Amino acid sequence: MLQILKQLFGLGPKVSYKELLQQGAQIIDVRTKGEYQSGHIRGSVNIPLQQLNSQLSKIKKDKPVITCCASGMRSASAKSILKSNGFTEVYNGGGWASLQQKL
Repeated sequence: MLQILKQLFGLGPKVSYKELLQQGAQIIDVRTKGEYQSGHIRGSVNIPLQQLNSQLSKIKKDKPVITCCASGMRSASAKSILKSNGFTEVYNGGGWASLQQKL
Protein backbone atom coordinates (compact mmCIF):
# COMPACT_ATOMS: atom_id res chain seq x y z
CA MET A 1 0.00 0.00 0.00
CA LEU A 2 2.80 2.41 0.86
CA GLN A 3 4.48 1.75 -2.50
CA ILE A 4 1.23 2.55 -4.32
CA LEU A 5 0.94 5.86 -2.45
CA LYS A 6 4.56 6.70 -3.22
CA GLN A 7 3.99 6.04 -6.92
CA LEU A 8 0.73 7.98 -6.97
CA PHE A 9 2.32 11.07 -5.46
CA GLY A 10 5.60 10.81 -7.34
CA LEU A 11 7.65 9.85 -4.29
CA GLY A 12 9.36 6.90 -5.95
CA PRO A 13 12.89 6.86 -7.34
CA LYS A 14 14.37 10.28 -8.14
CA VAL A 15 13.72 11.49 -11.66
CA SER A 16 15.80 13.98 -13.64
CA TYR A 17 13.22 16.30 -15.14
CA LYS A 18 15.98 17.97 -17.16
CA GLU A 19 16.79 14.63 -18.80
CA LEU A 20 13.11 13.99 -19.48
CA LEU A 21 12.85 17.36 -21.25
CA GLN A 22 15.92 16.48 -23.33
CA GLN A 23 14.04 13.32 -24.35
CA GLY A 24 11.14 15.45 -25.57
CA ALA A 25 8.91 15.30 -22.49
CA GLN A 26 5.66 17.24 -22.55
CA ILE A 27 4.70 19.29 -19.49
CA ILE A 28 0.96 19.23 -18.88
CA ASP A 29 -0.25 21.83 -16.38
CA VAL A 30 -3.65 20.73 -15.05
CA ARG A 31 -4.55 23.92 -13.19
CA THR A 32 -7.44 26.14 -14.23
CA LYS A 33 -6.97 28.60 -17.08
CA GLY A 34 -6.85 31.51 -14.61
CA GLU A 35 -4.21 29.81 -12.45
CA TYR A 36 -2.14 29.05 -15.55
CA GLN A 37 -2.36 32.64 -16.79
CA SER A 38 -1.03 33.92 -13.45
CA GLY A 39 2.22 32.00 -14.01
CA HIS A 40 3.42 28.80 -15.65
CA ILE A 41 6.41 26.93 -17.05
CA ARG A 42 7.32 28.17 -20.51
CA GLY A 43 6.44 25.54 -23.10
CA SER A 44 3.91 23.77 -20.88
CA VAL A 45 0.42 22.97 -22.13
CA ASN A 46 -2.58 23.93 -20.01
CA ILE A 47 -5.26 21.24 -19.87
CA PRO A 48 -7.37 21.70 -16.72
CA LEU A 49 -7.85 18.43 -14.83
CA GLN A 50 -11.62 18.37 -15.40
CA GLN A 51 -11.01 18.58 -19.19
CA LEU A 52 -8.17 16.06 -19.36
CA ASN A 53 -10.23 13.04 -20.45
CA SER A 54 -11.73 14.95 -23.37
CA GLN A 55 -8.38 16.38 -24.53
CA LEU A 56 -6.12 13.32 -24.44
CA SER A 57 -5.53 13.66 -28.19
CA LYS A 58 -3.45 16.80 -27.51
CA ILE A 59 -0.84 14.67 -25.70
CA LYS A 60 1.64 12.43 -27.53
CA LYS A 61 1.71 8.88 -26.20
CA ASP A 62 5.21 8.22 -27.53
CA LYS A 63 6.86 10.96 -25.45
CA PRO A 64 7.30 11.23 -21.68
CA VAL A 65 4.65 13.31 -19.89
CA ILE A 66 5.24 15.42 -16.79
CA THR A 67 2.11 16.61 -15.00
CA CYS A 68 2.06 19.63 -12.71
CA CYS A 69 -0.44 21.79 -10.84
CA ALA A 70 -0.30 24.08 -7.80
CA SER A 71 0.64 21.58 -5.08
CA GLY A 72 0.87 18.10 -6.61
CA MET A 73 -2.60 16.73 -5.79
CA ARG A 74 -4.26 17.40 -9.16
CA SER A 75 -1.13 16.37 -11.04
CA ALA A 76 -1.22 13.03 -9.18
CA SER A 77 -4.82 12.57 -10.35
CA ALA A 78 -3.80 13.54 -13.88
CA LYS A 79 -1.02 10.96 -13.83
CA SER A 80 -3.54 8.26 -12.87
CA ILE A 81 -5.91 9.33 -15.65
CA LEU A 82 -3.14 9.27 -18.24
CA LYS A 83 -1.84 5.88 -17.06
CA SER A 84 -5.35 4.41 -17.24
CA ASN A 85 -5.62 5.70 -20.83
CA GLY A 86 -2.51 3.96 -22.09
CA PHE A 87 0.20 6.54 -21.46
CA THR A 88 3.20 4.59 -20.24
CA GLU A 89 5.81 7.16 -19.24
CA VAL A 90 4.06 9.64 -16.94
CA TYR A 91 5.66 11.56 -14.06
CA ASN A 92 4.03 13.69 -11.38
CA GLY A 93 6.11 16.86 -11.33
CA GLY A 94 4.14 18.25 -8.38
CA GLY A 95 3.70 21.98 -7.98
CA TRP A 96 4.65 23.97 -11.08
CA ALA A 97 6.88 26.45 -9.20
CA SER A 98 8.99 23.72 -7.59
CA LEU A 99 9.11 21.79 -10.89
CA GLN A 100 10.37 24.89 -12.68
CA GLN A 101 13.34 25.00 -10.30
CA LYS A 102 14.21 21.39 -11.22
CA LEU A 103 14.29 22.04 -14.97
